[in-house]
Formats: sequence, C-alpha cells, structure tokens
Amino acid sequence: MRKFNMCAKRIFDITGSFIVLLVLSPILLLSALLIVCFMPGPIFFFQERVGKDGKTFKIYKFRTMKVDKEAEENFDVSKDKERRTAVGDFLRRFKIDEVVQLINVLKGDMSMVGPRPTFKRHTDNYNDFEKQRLNMRPGMTGLAQVNGNVSLAWDERIIYDVQYVNNFSLLLDIKILFKTVLIVLFGEKRFKRSPIKNEKEIIHNYEEAIK
Repeated sequence: MRKFNMCAKRIFDITGSFIVLLVLSPILLLSALLIVCFMPGPIFFFQERVGKDGKTFKIYKFRTMKVDKEAEENFDVSKDKERRTAVGDFLRRFKIDEVVQLINVLKGDMSMVGPRPTFKRHTDNYNDFEKQRLNMRPGMTGLAQVNGNVSLAWDERIIYDVQYVNNFSLLLDIKILFKTVLIVLFGEKRFKRSPIKNEKEIIHNYEEAIK
C-alpha cells in the first residue's frame, strides 16, 4: 500500500506542479522582471540542500537580497538587514520566491509536501530518529510549516516531520497544501501555536492536524 501511495504522490506532484507553474507563470515573469530592474544580478538563487536518502541537490529560489557572494558562501546572516530590499520582502511575504521550487519538484529532487530540505552540515549530525526525515523527498511545505514553522523549536519540527514521513497520505498532503495557501494569504501569525512542551503534546497536535 505504501508503494502505491508513493507512486500516487509522485503523480500528484508532477501534475500539480506543472499546473501551478502554468497558472502562475505571469506572476513569475513579473517577479523576474522586478528582480532585474531593482536588484541587479542573477534572477535565481541556488543553494545546496540534502534530499531523500541524503543525496544533495541544488534548490531553486528567486533572489530576494542584494548580491554578496561572501555572505552567501559563509551563511553570514549578520548582513541580511543591509542586503534586504522592498521587492525581496514582498516576494518572501507571499512565498513567491519559493514557487520556482516547483522546478525541483518536476525534476524529482523535491515533493510539494514533505520535510523542508536542510543543509548537509545539519544532516551530518543527525541521530537515528532525525535521519527518518530523509526517507522521503523534501517538500516545499510540510506539517511543521503549517503548525508553527519558525516559532517551533528544532526538535519540535523534527518530530512533526518524522510523524509525517511515517504516516503520510495523499489526503494529508492536500490538507497541508490547503492550509499553506491560507497561511500565505493571511499570514503565519493567525496560525501560530503556543510553544510545545513535550513530545506527547506534539504527537497530539499531529493527530489533531490530520483529522
């Protein structure tokens, strides 16, 4: 059954990503034009991330900051404030910068839903529990992202991700995508959860999320 569900998930990813790219192509073209006009430099930002089974790939994003190769190569976030732009902030607010990751979905690097892809320096230090995140393709959005996202502690996100990997279904993917759209439209603050104190509470919230 799981093999069938994985096959259905991949078909859903290919079909869905192609349709969304087609529908949003005017917005993507306009975004690219704004980047060219107001943020001289490359349109796209590429970064190496870790995907299924620990394989690395290049993730696609629209560039949302001024070019600073040294800061980008060294993951220096201290310069982020001076590198930010109004156009970039707009693209980030409505997640337009990440829509181009649908190309990664079509290529098979990612899925529309799954654990968010992270850096190799993180995955190299994963314990056995955390490594379960790598049993599925990483997603553009996921269960952790619709249940607090950056307001969650890292271990909370890990538990949400592992619960998703071990219990995913196409129906759950659709629910997560629907809630993601609501978060993009109305902002994350309306969906922010209180800090979770223990694993039992996280699992309870997970069970509530999939009902």
